[in-house]
Amino acid sequence: MKIFVVEDDKSLVKMMENQLSRYAYQTFVPENFAAVLDEFLSIQPDLVLLDVNLPYYDGFYWCQKIRERSLVPILFISARDGNMDQVMALEYGADDYLVKPFSYDLLLAKVKSHIRRVYGDYAQSDRARSLKAGELTYYPEALKMVYREASEWLTVREGELLTLLMSAHPEMVKRERILNLLWDDERFVDDNTLSVNVGRLRKNWRQWASVIQSKRFAARVTPYR
Repeated sequence: MKIFVVEDDKSLVKMMENQLSRYAYQTFVPENFAAVLDEFLSIQPDLVLLDVNLPYYDGFYWCQKIRERSLVPILFISARDGNMDQVMALEYGADDYLVKPFSYDLLLAKVKSHIRRVYGDYAQSDRARSLKAGELTYYPEALKMVYREASEWLTVREGELLTLLMSAHPEMVKRERILNLLWDDERFVDDNTLSVNVGRLRKNWRQWASVIQSKRFAARVTPYR
C-alpha cells in the first residue's frame, strides 16, 4: 500500500517512514510543495497523511484539490488542535484528524483502520473493485478509467456518473434517474451541470476512438448531449 506523506518537517517524516515501513507500507513525500496535486496524481497513493501548515498552500487547500479528484482516505496530522481546524479539515473532505504530538501506535491504528474501511479484504493486495464495458475498465475507489494502455483520472462527480452508466450498461439511463441518484434535489442542479459532466466524460472517451465508434456503446451515451 502506498502512503503519500505531505509534511515539511523532515525529522517527523523520517520517523513516520520508519514506522510505516515496518508494516510494509510504501511512503512517498512531495518533491515540490507547490505541486502536491500533480505528484498525488502521479503516485496514486492509497492514503494521504497531510499537515495543515505547509509551504505555498496549506493542507486545507490541498485536501480540497485532492478530494475533487479522488476518494482516497485523507488523514490530517497537525499541531493545530483547535476545534475549528478539525471542523475545517472535515468540511474540506478529510476522513480523520490527528493532533501532534501523537503516538505512532495511534497513527498506525488509524492508517490501518481507514485502509480497512475503504479497501476491505483487498487492503493488502493489488486487486480492486472494477466495472467493465467492452475494453473500458473503471476503478471507482481510485477514480481511474483504463482502456488498454491508456488511463485517465476523473473527478468525484464524473466518477459517480460513470459508475452509474457502466453499472447499467448496455441499458440506457434516463436523465431524470441520473439527477435523482447523483444529486439530492434536482432544484439545486443547474440546467447545464449534468451536460457539463457528461461532456467531460465524452471528451475522455474520444481519446479512445475505438470505444466511441462502437455503435452500441455510443448509442448509450448519445441521449445525454
